[in-house]
Formats: sequence, structure tokens, C-alpha cells
Amino acid sequence: MRKKMELAVLLLFLAALVMLSKNLQKLVSSGNVTAKNKIIVLDSGHGGDDPGKIGVNQAKEKDVNLEIARKIKKRLEKKGWEVVMTRERDEMLGDPKAGNKKIHDMKARVEIINKTMPQAAVSIHQNSYQDEQIRGAQVFYYSHSEEGKRMAEQMQKALLTVDETNTRQAKANDTYYLLKRTEVPTIIVECGFLSNPEEAAKLTDTKYQKKMADAITKGIIACVEN
Repeated sequence: MRKKMELAVLLLFLAALVMLSKNLQKLVSSGNVTAKNKIIVLDSGHGGDDPGKIGVNQAKEKDVNLEIARKIKKRLEKKGWEVVMTRERDEMLGDPKAGNKKIHDMKARVEIINKTMPQAAVSIHQNSYQDEQIRGAQVFYYSHSEEGKRMAEQMQKALLTVDETNTRQAKANDTYYLLKRTEVPTIIVECGFLSNPEEAAKLTDTKYQKKMADAITKGIIACVEN
């Protein structure tokens, strides 16, 4: 009788372990267990009615941003990361009937990031300046975020694999809405200057975009795993 009781207890214990394992797996897959989640949010700047910068070659920043972000997404997913995109097509976010579409768009991006609570958020952009000679990728972080600073410096270093002559440094900023409002470490990667003829040509070239995506992917992994 005693052996039967012990066997019954053992079976109940094993059943409980199986149920616990299944529930834990569900929690992880649903995003409720965030500490160990390998989640990154990629934000493709601009979109829809907001083209962003217009290159000297007439390239629209919104299109370049999305192409590079898509390539980064593929690379991260191959390495086992879950990637959430703030947009996956040419569109503005938020209420399309809103009076100020830009503000609603930015709020929607921040909401996606804060609801997802990823390990990090990376916003992809392109730069522009009146002087066509200015060039080089640069990373921005929120002035009051030490983790953001560390990530930006790590990413800036990773971008040297694309252009080792780039002397730009990671730069603090306290005005960018996305950097101020997000609740997780967030950086903005300006991949280059569409106002520079040489960089504009590169940034619209698929091979160069892949090279940039490789560098940013390595930078993201270095940021969150180190």
C-alpha cells in the first residue's frame, strides 16, 4: 500500500512538473517573461506622407530606412532574436485623420516600443546637410541614459566595419522625441548623408545596404549581450 502511495505521489509530482514547464513556455512565448526575452524593436523612420530627407539622387529616406531595417530583421532572426518592426510597409503610424499626423506617428512608435519592452530599440534614419561634403554614419542616444550612451558607442564602433575612415562619434541628444519617451534603451542610427552624392549612391545600393545591415546587426548583438 505504501509503495502505491509513493508511486501516486511521484506521478502527481511529475505531472505538476510537466504542467509547470508548459505554462512557463507559454509565458515566454507570450512575452510575459521579459527578463530573458531576446526581443529587439526596429524602427524605420518616417513613412507614408512623411518621406524624411530627400537625397541628391532623389532617394527618399523613408524607403532607405525600411530596406535597411528589413535586412537587419532577417539577420537578427537567423541568430534567434525576435524582431518587432514599428512599420513593415510605406505608411505613417497613428490616426490617419489626426490634425498633426507627425505627432501621432511618433507617439505610436513610442507606444509599440514601450508595450513590447524589448532589450533595446534601434531607429534607422538617414542624415542630410546643406554642405554636400559632410558624410559618415552617426549614432544618437538620450543625454540622460548611461545605457543608451554605452549602446551608442558600441554601435558607432561596429559601423567602422562599413567605413573605417569615419571619425564621427556617438552623440548625446535631449530633444528627439523617441529617445526621450521610450522606457527601454534606445538609439538612433543615422546610416549616412543623403546630401552627399557618394553616400547617397551607396545608401541606395543593395550590396551596401546589406553591408550596413551586417554592421548594425553585429552592433545590436554587442550592445545587448555584453
